[in-house]
Amino acid sequence: MDSARTPDDNLLEDIVRLRDDLRKSDRRVAEVILDRPEEVVGMTLATLSKAAEVSEPTVIRFCAAIGCEGFRDLRVRLARSLAFARTTSHTAITAEDDLGAIVNKVFDFNLSNLNWAQSKLDTAQIGVAVDVLAGARRIEFFGFGASGIVARDAQQKFPLFGVPCGAPVDSHQMYMTADMLGEGDVAVAISNTGQTREVVQAAEVARARGAATIGITGHAGSPLAAHCDLVLLVETLENTDLYTPTVSRLSHLVVIDILSTAVSLRRGTAHHDRVARMKEGLAKLRGAS
Repeated sequence: MDSARTPDDNLLEDIVRLRDDLRKSDRRVAEVILDRPEEVVGMTLATLSKAAEVSEPTVIRFCAAIGCEGFRDLRVRLARSLAFARTTSHTAITAEDDLGAIVNKVFDFNLSNLNWAQSKLDTAQIGVAVDVLAGARRIEFFGFGASGIVARDAQQKFPLFGVPCGAPVDSHQMYMTADMLGEGDVAVAISNTGQTREVVQAAEVARARGAATIGITGHAGSPLAAHCDLVLLVETLENTDLYTPTVSRLSHLVVIDILSTAVSLRRGTAHHDRVARMKEGLAKLRGAS
């Protein structure tokens, strides 16, 4: 039996799939977890072994058998699996849903995803990113598809801080822009999978030219992360179901809002006065039109 698993696997599904191939004592542990998963998340090693009527070494052996790196990893992955299971089971959209159900499910799915992303966000890393962006001479945002939408949203916000900003949308423009960056500039590369070739290449080229590189991605071990000085890991409950919205985009937009707000607060009162004056003028334009 191959026990190797990736961190993104649904652990509860793994246990169900592997249960019949486990040793008899290991199956006792599996049955307790499948029967009382919410309780197991808060259990100690001793408590779980007692509940399954097995020894503590047996529980450790069970963890290895299902691909976990020990008991703590088991609880972390079980918590993620529960969050994913609750979200997908209660908000899975079907062709039979009426409009009211669709509205509720899309809202519920996105709210669950944002709560999950917030719980996993590293505030210290956000702080470092704010430091880098606040001192930037120029900022370029790189993203394709849904991530391109996030990049263009960021490009609208950051010029308010008095530095040139861009968000190239063409692959050739991405490469040329990245290649012209240098020391003092910042490249922000956005890709949930961390595998979009053009975005990864832009980060790699910008870094080689001396620019600071920040990656916003859902996968710490991705190619994009490997080419960034700083990685903001934004974990989401992304689901590839046909009717499920792309929730990673919303989480990344919120992270951009966090970064822009924090950078803005670094500016003095003179900057805030200028922004307030600009917004007053913008309000008049909207009213006039």
